[in-house]
Amino acid sequence: MGLSWIHILVVAVLVFMLFGRGRFSDIMGDVAKGIKSFKSGLSDDEKEVEAKREQARDYKTIDATAETESVLRDKDRVAK
Repeated sequence: MGLSWIHILVVAVLVFMLFGRGRFSDIMGDVAKGIKSFKSGLSDDEKEVEAKREQARDYKTIDATAETESVLRDKDRVAK
């Protein structure tokens, strides 16, 4: 014995009577705000991760350049 359409309709009417039209729309508005906030939080996290990746790439490039320059300096000292 599953739920029939009549059971679902009765539950929906009871919920609507309990919360009323104004209260129900307030709840739905709060749910929508929560979803928007969650999505913006996810996009902020993605931007932060991408910024950290970019910073790590820049650091590796700078580090490799500095290491190459020090090796070249050492070779010049040995050659002199």
